[in-house]
Amino acid sequence: MDRVVNFSAGPSAMPLEVLIRAKSELINTNGSGMSVMEMSHRSQHFEEILQRTKDLLKKSLNIPENYKILFLQGGASLQFSMIPLNLLQKDHEAAYIITGSWSQKAFQEATKAGNTSVLATSEDTSFTSIPDLSNLTLKNNTSYVHVTGNNTIEGTRITRLPDFSVPVINDWSSGILSEKINVSDYGMIYAGAQKNLGPSGVTVVIIRDDLIGQAPEWVPTMLNYKTHVKADSLYNTPPTFGIYMIGLMLEWLQELGGVEEIERRNREKASLLYSVIDESPIFSSPVKKEDRSLMNIPFKTDSAEQDRAFLHFAASKQLVELKGHRSVGGMRASMYNAMPLEHVERLADAIKEFEKIAVGGTYR
Repeated sequence: MDRVVNFSAGPSAMPLEVLIRAKSELINTNGSGMSVMEMSHRSQHFEEILQRTKDLLKKSLNIPENYKILFLQGGASLQFSMIPLNLLQKDHEAAYIITGSWSQKAFQEATKAGNTSVLATSEDTSFTSIPDLSNLTLKNNTSYVHVTGNNTIEGTRITRLPDFSVPVINDWSSGILSEKINVSDYGMIYAGAQKNLGPSGVTVVIIRDDLIGQAPEWVPTMLNYKTHVKADSLYNTPPTFGIYMIGLMLEWLQELGGVEEIERRNREKASLLYSVIDESPIFSSPVKKEDRSLMNIPFKTDSAEQDRAFLHFAASKQLVELKGHRSVGGMRASMYNAMPLEHVERLADAIKEFEKIAVGGTYR
């Protein structure tokens, strides 16, 4: 079977060049005589992979010197607990901006660790937009503000934030490396790898130095950022293959021209698909235009039956993993860095072809 066009929200498509290289190095990585999956995580061979991966990520995101890069496990979901356990100070509260399912889950976990508040939410619009963030007021005892930079399920993204006086923590799982941001605007950025960074199993944490070492003594060792900084992500056996793959993905990104070039490509892909949806007589986007994601694009018809017919039609053209999340319905095209423009053009062509059939009555 030929490779399909994979619009999965995650784990997601990876560049074919990266997969081919990984295959070629699978049994003898970097001339070590062994696979990266067989290396001791404390060997010189793996330490070189770890350091190179950190250097490439630092270069790609222009990460300042006063930040540490960690490769952890437990997914972004574990960070929902680690963040308040480490950063929510005694007699303080954590403020959350709720823009979708994942920020709701982050907030719910934080309530188990201490005092929290909802600073803003778009729940009243079923998260089809980003709430107005222009006139937010923080309490004096706020430890941090938590945001979800890109909402994978709902297809929205935050494009600007106020200047908060406390650290801003950004869950950027489905947006990292897709466009340029200023890392210094955030106290911490975290992301599951399985969308724009590599395979599942690794969580990248980029944390400012002054936020390390704030956890109370009772916080379990493995949940304390200080533990992982001190051990350089090697306190326990890390996901070595995943870190190696992130390194290959970052090398691929640098060869393309870095984040600036990939952002140009991502905007071109998103513009193409949004324009086809907006001009369609049967498909529509539920998301407010100015808040639309570059990575995840939900769309639907006015009929669940017609949505299913389109999914079937798309699959016949090898366009797969387009079914929308159960909470949203319809379709969702996830178009991370690895997806070339040609694949989005194939989806656009399929939408137009289906429209002609549907308007003609075949699917009605």
